Amino acid sequence: MDLGLKGRPALVLGGGGGLGKAAALALAREGASIVIADIDPAAVAASVRAIADAGGKAHGIVWDLADIASIDARVAEAETRFGPPLVLVSFTGGPPPTPVSGQSPEAWRRFFDMMIVSIIATADRLLPGMRAARWGRLVTSTSSGVVAPIPNLGLSNALRLSLVGWSKTLAREVAADGITSNIIVPGRIATDRIRFLDEQKAKREGRTVEAVAAESVASIPVGRYGRPEEYADTIAFLASDRASYITGTTIRVDGGLVPSL
Repeated sequence: MDLGLKGRPALVLGGGGGLGKAAALALAREGASIVIADIDPAAVAASVRAIADAGGKAHGIVWDLADIASIDARVAEAETRFGPPLVLVSFTGGPPPTPVSGQSPEAWRRFFDMMIVSIIATADRLLPGMRAARWGRLVTSTSSGVVAPIPNLGLSNALRLSLVGWSKTLAREVAADGITSNIIVPGRIATDRIRFLDEQKAKREGRTVEAVAAESVASIPVGRYGRPEEYADTIAFLASDRASYITGTTIRVDGGLVPSL
């Protein structure tokens, strides 16, 4: 199936991480020209190299998403490489595991800027170019905590819900311009982040990481953690011409894990 992404400029925020790198590779395999943005220079270089090795085109930018004032300059750099991005795929790092109560106002503000304002401001910066092209795709990765709050991930559960409301509202505003806006939600995908959360739970409960992971796998109907490539393929479809009638929705890639409707 031709997804219609050949030559489309794409910007992947958080493209150095496990899911972000997989998403960038999936888009590149479909012919998109990828700008990788991440705070970790080594991760940026690794993602760019992986895309080049696969025969794709990529450029890397070291970008601290918490630095809201730098967004215009970072986007301008992306534009000079492959033209105005018509696809924005957004990942952000998550806050540490915490209860939702007792967190400082400073923590709420810091993570809100990093996880929420950065994505919204970058999208606003790109929307004029998408409107001019009469085509655009916004795919925002959040967490299954926006569907069913995850114990001890209080900051993440609360803050990421902001992106769901934003994306749904934006979808109606930009639909007539040929732009779609969707949320994608991972279940237990085998990444360093999931390994970290399993380790933290093991420490809190005095168990082995293996026991925690086995318990988690037992709760997933398909009986395993997901592969980053499975999540990335869904993103590539949502970013494609083929998904032009999908907008304003939240799509789970969770192996049936989340029990709610």
